[in-house]
Amino acid sequence: MKKGLKQLLGSGLAISLLSLSVSASALAAAPAPTKTPEVPAAPSKNLIVLIGDGMGPAEVTAARYYSKKFLNKDRLELDGGYYVGKATTYSQAGPYTSESGAVTDSAAAATAFSTGNKTYNNAISVSNGDVAKPFGSVIEAAMKQGKGTGLVTTDNITGATPAVWASHVRQRGNQNAIASQYLNSGVNVFFGGGKVNFTTKEEKGKRTDKNIIGDFEAKGYKTAFDKKGLDAIPANTDKALGLFAGAEIPYVLDRDDKTPTLPQMTQKAIDLLSQNKNGFVLMVEAARIDHAGHANDLPSNIQELLEMDATFKTIIDFAKKDGNTSVVVSADHETGGLSLARDNVYELNVDLFNKQKRSYEFIEGQLKKAETADDIRRIVADNIGFTDLTDEEIALILKGDGSSYGRAGGYNAVVSKRLAVGWTGHGHTGVDVGVWAYGPIASLVKGDVDNTDIAKNGAKVIGVDLAAATKDLQDKYLYPLFKVTRDNKTLFTAKSLAEAFDITVAWDEKTRSVSFTKGSNKLVVLVDSGAVTVNGAASQLVGSDDNGKLYLPLEAFNQLTGLKLTWDASNERIVKN
Repeated sequence: MKKGLKQLLGSGLAISLLSLSVSASALAAAPAPTKTPEVPAAPSKNLIVLIGDGMGPAEVTAARYYSKKFLNKDRLELDGGYYVGKATTYSQAGPYTSESGAVTDSAAAATAFSTGNKTYNNAISVSNGDVAKPFGSVIEAAMKQGKGTGLVTTDNITGATPAVWASHVRQRGNQNAIASQYLNSGVNVFFGGGKVNFTTKEEKGKRTDKNIIGDFEAKGYKTAFDKKGLDAIPANTDKALGLFAGAEIPYVLDRDDKTPTLPQMTQKAIDLLSQNKNGFVLMVEAARIDHAGHANDLPSNIQELLEMDATFKTIIDFAKKDGNTSVVVSADHETGGLSLARDNVYELNVDLFNKQKRSYEFIEGQLKKAETADDIRRIVADNIGFTDLTDEEIALILKGDGSSYGRAGGYNAVVSKRLAVGWTGHGHTGVDVGVWAYGPIASLVKGDVDNTDIAKNGAKVIGVDLAAATKDLQDKYLYPLFKVTRDNKTLFTAKSLAEAFDITVAWDEKTRSVSFTKGSNKLVVLVDSGAVTVNGAASQLVGSDDNGKLYLPLEAFNQLTGLKLTWDASNERIVKN
């Protein structure tokens, strides 16, 4: 430790005042020294976000009961002192439905915990309103600092929860566009299902343009399509694309050993990303907790949650060994409205939780083909061992539960009643969800937080700038409402798009016209005819009134602003050139 001045003088050391003096003229001539402010180091180098899609408090409790009863474990891995609080999940009212936003979907919730912004259900990291703007995610911000990035899921890799971290669309169903945006996203690792959005209809995929897997390979991505391929990806690989199913990766109960597990995909992603000296951000999603919740299939739900719990151990083991990693775990929402007990009976038949061999999805085809009560008895006995089905139960399975799940829904209803669990329906619910954390981020997401706080504090803990990432995107793109006419012309909501470019809009009741003014340029639209004049001269442009909302072609805005805006139809966005 350095000694202070008094300490030095007290020890008898002579200090020459002459040697410390500086002439007044020298001081006047020399500029004042500028002290460079010290930028504090980020508390963590790496960030891992683990999402249990559809994982509410009851789902966690059910898995814990299973663990105690059948695995001889008193607690889940999550229960090892990592619980820090709970998060709200609500979204916003949106432009497409009458939903208030009190109950979120995965797209809005994931946008919140990846970008720190609320939005409407179905939106993939874009704002609310007729002209949506993109929001930058923690992953997009991390890439600007040279960090490695990865997405791992048991859903389609283009599903809502992974999509919000590296793509932007108004509607989550536009998964072909999401896959295309991934190509230029800069993300290093993609592991999940969803091969259909990378391949053509001729290849049993969903693309009408071309197979884009080769485009990923041309950009240096090593590709894999099964566990053997995953294991074969070289350790020094910088980019990897793993598509391990056509759509979702099969449920835990239905998989064979050719399909990698979520812990295996996660471990491989960590191995690849941890080579980056600048650190990394990884999002991992246990997606099929949600899918089993939608179907009201508790045995499958439990197995998916237990796999998420095992994935958590994989992540925590790395984080503890690494010493420079923050981990946060949560859910986007609860699914199904699970209740542990039902019908006013104080009981829960945990001893039946392990009887089911396969998910409802696996036996759905068999149930659809069943013609007699004996067929149903055989299928149910083979799958879960119930040999005493009542006539009422058989009738319910044959009729179906009245939902889109049909006979599989009826089967799940019968099983749920015997397990003594209930469901409010097949959708999401608005309950708060748990938050677990490890490392420096734990103190930042403690207590009652909003789901947006996960993104804000995730960015903070690794020292990346969400606002800068958002600005870069908003300088390039807009995502407006639009319509395509019968003659295949794309038109845009005139008033809202005009406002996005600071164009003055005015209504003239006498002439029933709308004028748009930007500087010296003025465009006038006669609403009744759609005729357009530009600076007083007739134009080939044509407007369209649709339910009281005026639409104009993009060329109108180019003429008003002097910009060269272009329409990217596949991604449904305006590119600011």
